[in-house]
Amino acid sequence: MAEGETESPGPKKRGPYISSVTSRSVNLMIRGVVLFFIGVFLALVLNLLQIQRNVTLFPPDVIASIFSSAWWVPPCCGTASAVIGLLYPCIDRHLGEPHKFKREWSSVMRCVAVFVGINHASAKVDFDNNIQLSLTLAALSIGLWWTFDRSRSGFGLGVGIAFLATLVTQLLVYNGVYQYTSPDFLYVRSWLPCIFFAGGITMGNIGRQLAM
Repeated sequence: MAEGETESPGPKKRGPYISSVTSRSVNLMIRGVVLFFIGVFLALVLNLLQIQRNVTLFPPDVIASIFSSAWWVPPCCGTASAVIGLLYPCIDRHLGEPHKFKREWSSVMRCVAVFVGINHASAKVDFDNNIQLSLTLAALSIGLWWTFDRSRSGFGLGVGIAFLATLVTQLLVYNGVYQYTSPDFLYVRSWLPCIFFAGGITMGNIGRQLAM
């Protein structure tokens, strides 16, 4: 090789993850779109379960989808899922505490399955009163965090998401957008924050895995 010439480095190996996209804006956009559609899918499936068990009731004039749900529910859940899924890895970076606990897709899929099971329990399992159901779902939700997350940032964000989402739901029900049968926590069910907490942890884990 002639003097002054340098050997060109070979092509870098890239894994099968979205993080291989070099542009940060494109990376965020792709992850946001993936998280949005995951949120839409979960909203359709889980909301169908709630409606079938008469947990939530929508006025007839807003029923507008093949899953007998209000048309605006899936897009709202998809948007929230994208925000949550992008927020978790961002907070991890700002805190300087990268989340490394059970970072593989098999763990993420199990987390999704447990979340669906918790939502299923809220509609299917019959307890003597809502307090027993709420305490049971709270224990399951915290167990989900302990099993698949265990980070302080994850727990804090989950609590914040549960509070904000419950507040928004209260306002929607108060304004007659839809309603819950047998409300016992102002206008909604007392176990609803547990569902939002578990959902936040689940979407956070998906977002962290996509950001690998």
